[in-house]
Amino acid sequence: MRTQGWMFHAPGENLRLDSYELSPGAGEVLVQVAGCGVCHTDLGYFYDGVPTRKPLPLVLGHEVAGTVTATGAGAESWLGRQVVVPAVIPCGDCPACEAGRGAICPRQIFPGCDIHGGFAQHLVVPAEGLCPVPDLHDPAINRAGLTLETLSVIADAVSTPYQALRRSGIEKGDLAIFVGAGGVGGFGVQVAAALGARVIAIDLDDDKLAMVAQYGAQRTFNAASVEFKELRRAIRDFAKAESIPTYRSKIFECSGSPAGQATAFGLLGHGGYLGVVGYTPRKVELRLSNLMALDATAQGNWGCLPEHYPAVVEMALNGSIALDPFVEFRPLSTINETFRELHQGGTCRRIILKPER
Repeated sequence: MRTQGWMFHAPGENLRLDSYELSPGAGEVLVQVAGCGVCHTDLGYFYDGVPTRKPLPLVLGHEVAGTVTATGAGAESWLGRQVVVPAVIPCGDCPACEAGRGAICPRQIFPGCDIHGGFAQHLVVPAEGLCPVPDLHDPAINRAGLTLETLSVIADAVSTPYQALRRSGIEKGDLAIFVGAGGVGGFGVQVAAALGARVIAIDLDDDKLAMVAQYGAQRTFNAASVEFKELRRAIRDFAKAESIPTYRSKIFECSGSPAGQATAFGLLGHGGYLGVVGYTPRKVELRLSNLMALDATAQGNWGCLPEHYPAVVEMALNGSIALDPFVEFRPLSTINETFRELHQGGTCRRIILKPER
């Protein structure tokens, strides 16, 4: 079929609405996009020249929820289903996938990088790994009253910190420290609190900090108004008052900035854990030997494995985490203005672009 999407032709050049052909092959589905969230990664491609794996022109966008309207051979059971499309789709049958390491699957599909993404009317993705959405009209299931387009942020902004928290081994009563409280970090605060952790949020934006203070953060700090030594001392005092030793402190760098990464690394204590969730192409100078001296751990996190998605969807639908206060809807046709606004600092909410029908 022929569809339309906002095509990325060159870094910094306005996205253009183009028509192109899409057809699901064997094991694939055609998804009619209900909504697609705008991610920091999209801005990295557009403004910073981060290379995509599929040559340009390309439709960006990897936070997608929608409805399957056509299928290829072998995927017929998905026809008519509402789904969340994982931002990272492993192949499911290579040695890495069989070893439980789907995040490094060499054949993984990342919409908006490997294939045309979700800033469009439709996209084609593998059926492997799709997350089915339960009946949103059933109030016993959808107690939060969420819409399909709202669930699009689960594809990355919510599921990615969920996996990072699970991989850290976080337990009830641990301390979770989020550096960067917007987008991924803001949802991470909520997930950590829902899992029973005590939570601290650090950011440069008072509005973002005020938001997360209402949804799970026990303490917040504006890194622009407090010296690092004072920040570290205040966090240690909080942990001591809560009887949380440093080896039960989990730090998650979600800002995707050199300053944020340096701050997160500097907060590591003995036996601590650092999860690197944010991305920046810029280099950071660190004393890596701190990991040795503190017997600490630093671990990267790429996306979220599809098997975790149903649990995240359930958390959103039952109200364990709140999505509505953290998202803002705009027509897909505002994509260029939205990119510019977000690049300049923008809103503290995750923007979801909805295709006009």
